[in-house]
Amino acid sequence: GAFVFALTGPPTGRDGVYRQLRLRDQQLEVLWKHRPCKGLQWIEELRFTPDGDLLVLGFHADNFVVWSSRTSENLHCIPCGGGHRSWSYCSSPSAQVFTFIKSGDVMLYHCEGKPCEQQVLLPSLHGREITCVRRLGAVEVPGHVTLNVFVTGSEDTTTCVLVLSEHSRAAVPLVRLSDHISSVRTLAFAMGPGDEGFGDEGLSALLFSAGGRAQIECYRLLCTGDRASESAVACQVIHVASHRLDEHWERKKNRHKLVKMDPETRYMSLSVVPGTSTKQQPTRWKFLAAACSDGSVRIFGLLEAARKLVLVAESFHHERCVLKVEARQRGCHFCGSRHLLCSAATDGSIVFWDITGTIADAADALHKPVFPALDAPLVTVMAHSCGVNSLHIHETPEGQYLVASGSDDGSIHVCLLEVALGRGDAAAGTCLDVLQRVSRPCAHAAHVTGIRVLRPDLLLSASVDQRLTLWNLHQGELVPLSTTFFHVPDLAELDYWEVAEAGGELRYYCVLCGQGLEMVRCWYDTWWPAALCAVGQPCATTLMLQF
Repeated sequence: GAFVFALTGPPTGRDGVYRQLRLRDQQLEVLWKHRPCKGLQWIEELRFTPDGDLLVLGFHADNFVVWSSRTSENLHCIPCGGGHRSWSYCSSPSAQVFTFIKSGDVMLYHCEGKPCEQQVLLPSLHGREITCVRRLGAVEVPGHVTLNVFVTGSEDTTTCVLVLSEHSRAAVPLVRLSDHISSVRTLAFAMGPGDEGFGDEGLSALLFSAGGRAQIECYRLLCTGDRASESAVACQVIHVASHRLDEHWERKKNRHKLVKMDPETRYMSLSVVPGTSTKQQPTRWKFLAAACSDGSVRIFGLLEAARKLVLVAESFHHERCVLKVEARQRGCHFCGSRHLLCSAATDGSIVFWDITGTIADAADALHKPVFPALDAPLVTVMAHSCGVNSLHIHETPEGQYLVASGSDDGSIHVCLLEVALGRGDAAAGTCLDVLQRVSRPCAHAAHVTGIRVLRPDLLLSASVDQRLTLWNLHQGELVPLSTTFFHVPDLAELDYWEVAEAGGELRYYCVLCGQGLEMVRCWYDTWWPAALCAVGQPCATTLMLQF
C-alpha cells in the first residue's frame, strides 16, 4: 500500500511526534511514530527533499528549527520569538530564506548557501553507548553478498535497525525507533512469518525492546532486499504494542488497595518464551519474560491481532535486582511441552522455574485484579559470589541443558542439568537434576558481560577487560583455547550465530557492543591429529570495526 507521513494531535502537531501511516482498504493504519530532536514539541510541517531527506520544520522555545531526519541534526535554528505566528520557509542549494511576522512587522532571514566544511570520517550509530545488540538474520540480495541485519539499543533512548556488511566493513542504519523515554537496555526477538500485511517474503520478526521507566515496546519488522537503496536492504516497521507499569497501575480498579508499582523500575533483560504461538492457535499468544530491577520476574502476554501487551504473572522471589532471564521449551511424549525459565540476580544465584501453568492460564489472568505469582522455583544454584551479568542456555543432543554464566568478579560457571518431565505423569510436575558443575574463578580480569555456549564442548566469553576467549569444556574443566583482544571499551553484550561454509565447515560469528560495535569471525578446526592438539586447533579471528 501507499505510505504517507502525517502529523498527530492538533493541526500544528504540538505533541512533537510525526507518524507513518499506511492506506489499506480505504482506511489509514498507523505503522509507527518518530520523535525528532529533544525539545522540538511544536511541529509545523514535513518536507521531502530531492535527495531523499525528510525535513521537520517547527518551533523549539523561541527558535524556528529545521531538523534533518537523515542526519539527526538541526540544519537551521533561527530566533523568531516562537510559534503562534505566520511564517514561510524556502530552501535551495544557493540560499535559505525564512520570513515571519513579529509585532506586526514582516521579518526576513536570508542565508546564502555555503559548502559544508564538516567532514564526517565515520558516522555514528548512536549518540551514547550501545547497551544491547541482537542479530535479526541475513538477507540475500541478488548481485550482493549476504547482508547481516542487526538491532541495537542505546543510552540515547533509541533503537536502530542496521545492516553490517562483512566486505565493506560499514554499518548502514535502516530505521531508527524513538518511542522510549529512557535508555534501551535489552532486546528480544520472536521469529516467524509476517502478518497479513507483510506476506511471507523477507526476514520477518517481532522485536521487543525494554529499558528504563518500566517501558516495553513491540514492533513488527520486515527486511527485504532492495538493490535501489544504498544499503541494498529495505526495512518496514509496524508498531504493535507498548506497556508501562505506571500507566497499567493507573488503569486498575481499587488501586488504592494495592501497592503502587515503582515507575522507575528498569527492565534488565528480556526473553521470548518459545513454542507458545502457532498458526493453528486463533489467538496467537506470544509470551515474554522480563528481569526487573525491583526484584521481580514478570511474564507478559502479547495479542498481536489486538495490539495488546499485558502483564499476566510476576514473582518477587529474588528480593533483589534480577539481571538476566532465559526461556526454553522442552517437549515430552507423556505430558506435552513444558516451558522452563532461568533467572539470575545480583547475589549470584540462578533460579529455574516451570512456567507451563502460567502460560496455560494466561487468558484467565487478564480478568484478575491481582496478578498470580509464579510457582515455587524448581532449583536454585548459587553460581557466583556477586551479580550475574551474562547467561546462556544450550540444549545438548542428549536433551540435557548446559547453563553458562559470567559474573562481576570475572568468574565463569557452567552447570549441566537434566530435565525430568513428570516422570511419565503430567500431574507430577517438572524435576531438575544438577548433574555437573564447573567453575573458573579468574576467567577474566573484569566483569564477564557476554557468554555463549557454541556447542557442548565449546564456550565463548567476553569481558570488560576487552578479551574474547574461546574455552573447551573437557572432563569437568574449562581449558582456554585462544584469546583475542577486541576494540570496544565497556563491553555491554555479546551475540553470536553460526554459518555453514561451502565445504561443510562451521564458522562462528559474534558481535560485541559497548562504546562502539564490532563483529568478529572465528572458526575451530578439529581435523588436526590428536598428537598435535588434543582439543583441536585454536580459533582464528577476523575483526570488523565500527564505532
